[in-house]
Amino acid sequence: MPDFLRPDAALLALRPVVAAETTATPATPGDFLHATLRPVLKLQNPLLLAVVADFVRDHHVPLPSAAPADQVRLLAELLGRNTKLRYTVVGLITGLFTTAETAFYRQHRPELNRRLLELATRRVQDQAAAVAALCLVP
Repeated sequence: MPDFLRPDAALLALRPVVAAETTATPATPGDFLHATLRPVLKLQNPLLLAVVADFVRDHHVPLPSAAPADQVRLLAELLGRNTKLRYTVVGLITGLFTTAETAFYRQHRPELNRRLLELATRRVQDQAAAVAALCLVP
């Protein structure tokens, strides 16, 4: 992909700083997780929660009326089984990768998708109450 098609500097400027040991160029999927996935997930957090809430509402999952422990379980099941939601979450995050990050991602796609979805699931579960509240907003 030609560099002129991606506004890499603007994409990087959008990201919040996440306290972690990072390298300028990720060499391993673990480096990529800290240097790229965590900051992009943090940036996209409100949208991630809204997307999950929309899926909960569309699939008539009784999240708002469930007990907190059941909310966490229901969200794990939804993010674990719903392929459409999983692809949506992956696209929500990978769409903000720079050219170099996209090239690295393409080389390590299975491992990075697994890590991305684990992080996203944990993030959504930790904010289950916020997701449940978003489900009630029309």
